[in-house]
Amino acid sequence: MTPERPVGAVTQPKPSRSPRKRRPPSGHQSQRQNLSGEAGLYAALDLGTNSCRMLVARPKGPQFEVVDSFSRSVELGTGLEATGRLGHGPMARTVQALRICRRKLDDHKVKRMRLVATEACRRAHNSNEFIRKIQRETGLRLEIIPTEEEARLAVISCAPLVAPETEQLLVIDIGGGSTELVWIDLSEVAPEARREAILGIRLGPVARPGVRSTLGQAKVVDWISVPLGVATLREQFTDVDSDAARFALMSWQFEEHLQGFLPYQTPAPLANFQIIGTSGTVTTVAASFLGLRRYDRNKVDGLTMTSLQVDTVIRDYLTLGPEGRRSDPRIGRERHGLIMSGAAILQALTRVWPTEVMSVADRGLREGLLYAQMSHDGVLQKM
Repeated sequence: MTPERPVGAVTQPKPSRSPRKRRPPSGHQSQRQNLSGEAGLYAALDLGTNSCRMLVARPKGPQFEVVDSFSRSVELGTGLEATGRLGHGPMARTVQALRICRRKLDDHKVKRMRLVATEACRRAHNSNEFIRKIQRETGLRLEIIPTEEEARLAVISCAPLVAPETEQLLVIDIGGGSTELVWIDLSEVAPEARREAILGIRLGPVARPGVRSTLGQAKVVDWISVPLGVATLREQFTDVDSDAARFALMSWQFEEHLQGFLPYQTPAPLANFQIIGTSGTVTTVAASFLGLRRYDRNKVDGLTMTSLQVDTVIRDYLTLGPEGRRSDPRIGRERHGLIMSGAAILQALTRVWPTEVMSVADRGLREGLLYAQMSHDGVLQKM
């Protein structure tokens, strides 16, 4: 099942009208806009290893209202593991998708935007050349963000789902090319202020474990970006014929990359512990748990599951086998080929940190980009 349901939407996305010629939008517009009267529109674009996705939204109270959205599977990272370069076909598909995004930005007269690229472009030797090609052919200027910025924005997007009683929080973002983990200690933050504290979270280029937080501030215990996502992990085990053996190998391979993560080395007390999972893998597992033949974001976003419930769904996937997963409407045609690598990552995490409360977040990098821009401009009401 394709997990493309924008957070905060209170109206159906409006179809774009014919494009108008305007000054090329830039992904680096950081000036504050004129905030008198009704706040203008904001945009966030995430070019990942598998998909190109964009949201256009306006501030509404402490959140935002989505007025348009776009998502297309471009598989930009196809062949990257083998060659270290972005291929001509994937780049052509991506440019075509970005032309549509450009038309939407023009149509909505968006002035405040942030357009970012993540793991595939971070790793590819020809990524700078590709970014220049995008600007030449679409007028869009994308920035390749570092792993710490991607992790920070994923955390920000999940702020509304932080429970007031949570003292230890693990945010997981399973992407196409990488997986970000951020562990946050909220025990020194008043319960009513914990969600707000998440919006101001900062991650440095290196973690600084053992540093006490200032009273009233959230403490980042540690964070890590594992260079394995649903696409890159799957590509490493394509030569394994057995479905069950391939799944087990993927799960243990991912756990091997957690050795340097401080909470893995010295497990923290798990009282008042919450995991928030944001990714297509997590929302698909949640939809399968609910038995949804047609995805319903209102039922999935904010749902809580236990580690045992997650494991039960994954065991069901293994029982179905490749053919059964392909035809299962809960998974969907666009997700079936990637669900088991994502499930292997998710199972590894819930095996290491079992929980009674894993919150499912149908939100991610784009929502974090929007929250960060709107918070910076002071157009969001406090939660």
